[in-house]
Amino acid sequence: MRIAVTGSIATDHLMTFPGRFADQLVADQLHTVSLSFLVDALDVRRGGVGANICFGMGQLGTRPVLVGAAGRDFDEYRAWLDRHGVDTSSVHISEVLNTARFVCTTDADHNQIGSFYTGAMSEARQIELKSVADRVGGLDLVLIGADDPEAMLRHTEECRSRGIPFAADFSQQIARMSGDDIRILLDGATYLFSNEYEKGLIESKTGWNEAEILGRVGHRVTTLGSRGVRIDRVGEAPIVVGCPDEDAKVDPTGVGDAFRAGFLSGLSWGVSLERAAQVGCMLATLVIETLGTQEYTLRRAHFIERFTKAYGDDAAAEVQPRLP
Repeated sequence: MRIAVTGSIATDHLMTFPGRFADQLVADQLHTVSLSFLVDALDVRRGGVGANICFGMGQLGTRPVLVGAAGRDFDEYRAWLDRHGVDTSSVHISEVLNTARFVCTTDADHNQIGSFYTGAMSEARQIELKSVADRVGGLDLVLIGADDPEAMLRHTEECRSRGIPFAADFSQQIARMSGDDIRILLDGATYLFSNEYEKGLIESKTGWNEAEILGRVGHRVTTLGSRGVRIDRVGEAPIVVGCPDEDAKVDPTGVGDAFRAGFLSGLSWGVSLERAAQVGCMLATLVIETLGTQEYTLRRAHFIERFTKAYGDDAAAEVQPRLP
């Protein structure tokens, strides 16, 4: 499969707060919050959901097409992605804006408070998927990830009008989207990705219940944190996949992106949905053990050893020949 991933390209500024956010919140003053957290560490990392997903897919050898907008400062980041198996030729470069920024603080309980500066991402709405498809000889699936909201709507409508299968993945943008926009973005999707909290928010904002949403998408993929992932399909039993044991829980940033990278790579390989979800959970585990969203290294023998321990010999035998 030829898979394109649309979504943000950003630089992450990741900070660590040694206390708990919950201890700093006063219940009867939540309408007038004014807080500043003294952090212990700052790490500046490459990020953005589109780039993170593509990096993971590149590690798995599936050479995804990254579709997004970056700034004049993108040259070094582009070289990094190119070296790690990502096709960056369809990235739009702004002539006036710098690459987007994500600033996030994580507390001792791994809760997070983050802010996102759009920057060049606002120009993603100028990208036409037809030109991407023409360049690579056609697209089998487009993941529409968190991006400029107008770009997300345009890409979705273009996929529908051109008959290109697409996956809806609102992620961070769901908080600012209206119910009308969410209905447009998910209707007819082959896959709908979300975590448990986002799942409830989608249902609340659209006014559609779980069954109604499932009837409008082919597959609903819900990540469950440490409990793994659940895949729902109309008229079929759900597929539930657990997570491998973690060696350490270092930083949760980018874990969801890594799951999507593994899952999409599994689809590209043509393995079952269960197997694709297992690959996604294994890759997500590597990311939670690492500080930063693109700082992990996929070592083939190590990956298969842990994959075998988590999912068994038969599952590993199916995945191993496909790893680079």
